[in-house]
Amino acid sequence: MRQLFRVALTCFLTLSLHATAHAGDSQKRRTTSFKHDYTAAYTLQRVSVKAGCFPTKLKAILAHIASETGRKPMVTSGHRPRSGGSQHSHCYAADIRVPGVSEKTILAAAATAPGIGGIGRYCNGIVHVDIGPRRKWSHCQ
Repeated sequence: MRQLFRVALTCFLTLSLHATAHAGDSQKRRTTSFKHDYTAAYTLQRVSVKAGCFPTKLKAILAHIASETGRKPMVTSGHRPRSGGSQHSHCYAADIRVPGVSEKTILAAAATAPGIGGIGRYCNGIVHVDIGPRRKWSHCQ
């Protein structure tokens, strides 16, 4: 009887230690899986627009613009590998428009984004944002 009790107690302790170790593993996974996913903060104009390589800093800028304007920016141009020395060639820039939001509002939101580098403006209502050196430009007069 005493030996049966020892076997049962050993089994019980083994199972409880295994359950504790397993709970610890899931606790570790749970703490490391919380990362910001900014991809939901913008949309792509076409499936051919390359935005998969956007760094987190650029995604955060787009998320900031979405938060400030109340609408998701639409990326009209992202990574363009053959664009010379442009920030687009390094996947550090996005050309955007925000449907239903004025260009002036988009520019103001971009200017307050943390980590913003360049802010550009085209005549067709598209706004350029990047994480390169801090600068502003406009192709419209």
